[in-house]
Amino acid sequence: MVLVDTSAWIDWLMGSAMARRIEPHLPPPTDWVVPTIVQLELAKWLTREVGEERADQVLAFTQTCHVVALDTPIALAAAEAARAHKLAIADAIVFATAQSKGARLLTCDGHFKGLPGVTLIEKGKY
Repeated sequence: MVLVDTSAWIDWLMGSAMARRIEPHLPPPTDWVVPTIVQLELAKWLTREVGEERADQVLAFTQTCHVVALDTPIALAAAEAARAHKLAIADAIVFATAQSKGARLLTCDGHFKGLPGVTLIEKGKY
């Protein structure tokens, strides 16, 4: 199971140079974990950057994955992760969700550097 963070989603969807580095880490869709906070971030970004139709297509794809809603245990774990690792709330929710599902967290976001269970594809490091 792999939780693909919003940063990796965006680079992958845009087909950027980073996409080629991300793709080898992507599992089959049945093994993707998608927190609802990532759906929110994707919907916001996609609607603004590429339009509502494309946003609907991507969100439909996310619904074929393992969608995980924010519940009390994940919220409490996220609060602890935010405190312990100095993460923003959305990042803490993503991290806690990955941990709760035993999933690797695939990201391009340097805020996750050095955290357990994280595969960081750093930008500018080719």
